[in-house]
Amino acid sequence: AGWFRRLLHKPKPSSVESLKSSHSASSSLSSSSSSSSAKSSSSSGRSSATSSISLSPVSAPDISASDSPRWDKSYDVCICHSEGDVELVEELVSYLEGQPESFRCFLQLRDAVAGSAVVTELCDAVQNSHCWVMLITPGFLQDPWCRYQMHQALAEAPMANGRTIPVLKDVDRKDYPRELRNIYYIYMVLKEKSFRQIRDTVMRYLQELCRSSTKRTE
Repeated sequence: AGWFRRLLHKPKPSSVESLKSSHSASSSLSSSSSSSSAKSSSSSGRSSATSSISLSPVSAPDISASDSPRWDKSYDVCICHSEGDVELVEELVSYLEGQPESFRCFLQLRDAVAGSAVVTELCDAVQNSHCWVMLITPGFLQDPWCRYQMHQALAEAPMANGRTIPVLKDVDRKDYPRELRNIYYIYMVLKEKSFRQIRDTVMRYLQELCRSSTKRTE
């Protein structure tokens, strides 16, 4: 009789296993929920950090500021061209000087000092300009003064750092001056597009000049 009563009061194995299983599932769910919450919090923190980084873009330097190194030279751009290309060059100068940045251009027929030597004027124009646009046309290739000015510019800045800007017009690529082979050129097909490319190249150089100057002072 005693053993029969103990057998009746003993819990069924299935009930015990069910209880254990239920407890284990509950713990697992709680742990999963906690882990998920932690991951969500961590992910949220990373997302917040990422968005805070992306919301602080580097602003372009102001090339027109009073302390800009742009003003260290008399001109932003010196246009080197042959006499036969004066009309096109005048259009380019008008375009650059009419930009919001009011680029300062050296145009030999307009800005050269009367009575001064041609060699002196060409050298001064190169030394007192940040960038040099070489309008390479058939007339340029035949003009010794154009080639002289090109060599002066290369001597002033032999590395391709954006200062020398070759522009090809009506010239085969095979006739591109050998001295400029390490510098990319602009091929003028559409005048308006080429003018914009020249403007963007000058702007890029002046911005980098200002940026480098700021880093040196810091």
